[in-house]
Amino acid sequence: MGILTSTSPATGQQVGSWPTHTAEQIEQAVRTAHTAFTSWRTSDWALRTALLEAVADRLTARREELAALMTDEMGKPVAEALAEVDKCAWTARFYAEKAPEFLADREVETPAARSWVSHEPVGVVLAVMPWNFPFWQVVRFSAPALAAGNAALLKHAPSVTGCALAAEEVFRDAATAVGAPAALFTTLLVDEADVADVTTRIIEHPLVAAVTLTGSERAGAAVASAAARVIKKSVLELGGSDPFVVLDDADVALAARMAVRSRFLNSGQSCLAAKRFVVADAIADEFTHRFAEEVAALRVGDPHDPATQIGPLAREEQVTALQRQVDSSIAAGATVVAGGKRPEGPGAFFAPTVLADVTPDMAVFQEETFGPVAAVIRAFDDDQAARLADDSPFGLGASVWSRDVDRALAVGRRITSGALFVNAVVASDARLPFGGTRRSGYGRELSEEGIREFTNVRTVWIGAQDAVAPGEPVE
Repeated sequence: MGILTSTSPATGQQVGSWPTHTAEQIEQAVRTAHTAFTSWRTSDWALRTALLEAVADRLTARREELAALMTDEMGKPVAEALAEVDKCAWTARFYAEKAPEFLADREVETPAARSWVSHEPVGVVLAVMPWNFPFWQVVRFSAPALAAGNAALLKHAPSVTGCALAAEEVFRDAATAVGAPAALFTTLLVDEADVADVTTRIIEHPLVAAVTLTGSERAGAAVASAAARVIKKSVLELGGSDPFVVLDDADVALAARMAVRSRFLNSGQSCLAAKRFVVADAIADEFTHRFAEEVAALRVGDPHDPATQIGPLAREEQVTALQRQVDSSIAAGATVVAGGKRPEGPGAFFAPTVLADVTPDMAVFQEETFGPVAAVIRAFDDDQAARLADDSPFGLGASVWSRDVDRALAVGRRITSGALFVNAVVASDARLPFGGTRRSGYGRELSEEGIREFTNVRTVWIGAQDAVAPGEPVE
């Protein structure tokens, strides 16, 4: 048995420590979750709705406590942490209202007395989740999964173990309050050295039906491989290097202001944040000046201070990786117009950074930068802007800015991504499906598409006395 610890990236002080689960405890958790599923799969909509409403109520009641825990464990500015909890509560209520509609039987006219398509739960679903949005990543998976009649096992990032256990408390308290099985949601504590082996064993377990992962490409490939070997469904939400394209007729001041919001949310630690800013040459100087000016004014500091806009990165090694990407790009010809290095003093901080004169051969263009670093790339015309934006192995989101919406859409359609936003910052919203393509993964979360990912699409045919099933011979 090992020990998981979480440490504040702002102070270096330990937040908490917990013993990991043994192989026997994990086996029991899987079996208990499956037992919970066997009764939950036939539960009525009144009970499922009540569960999600109760989850939302508990998230709201504990919002300050849960936000402070996020801030302690991974350094999220507390104002953003509060907003994250609120978004989780809203999403739970959204599925409480919409799940019956999303999963309603679809009647199909055939020679049968009656035939329809239904969506039925698949079983126990394992979720492997990252540290950057400790509650949102969990709720955007678990709310639709439980609403569909499944049970959930959570293997969270070790650095946010406190959040993982708090999430379990929220769901189990809600389940107990409405009379649902408590084991519908279980957090598994796995030693870091054993994550790969244990995750594979859980995926291969005959009582586990599917797996979803949000994380790195390497982790996604490992999970997808394990699931494929046992022919189980997987959904992957991986990295992103989203383009933010500003055409020459855009409102430059608005685009620059929204560029700051897009890039520096969660201190830049977001898969769907804009990372590559492809700007028309005619307005590039003005955009870069406005952008850098606003970035330089961002308040960096104690993440518990409500006025702080940029907190520390979640881990010290991220600072090292980001500095390598920045230094390498500067050596290749990029120009620093804001930030460029970690500030003096304690904590895993990195100054909000804007690099101009970036070209496709540089690290900040080719690689995902997971921190407060923005790369500005010039484009001579719309064709080059589209080519530069699409020059990436990723395909999560893209945004295009122009006063001419049709022109923006024409450029956007040449960029491969799971989401295209015009004159708006890319964001996840429970009302719309979320996910990527290329090396950003596959499958969808949220909305109608997301809740159906972990369902069995089942055809039901009721025979009529004078009807024949498809494919039967007719005399």
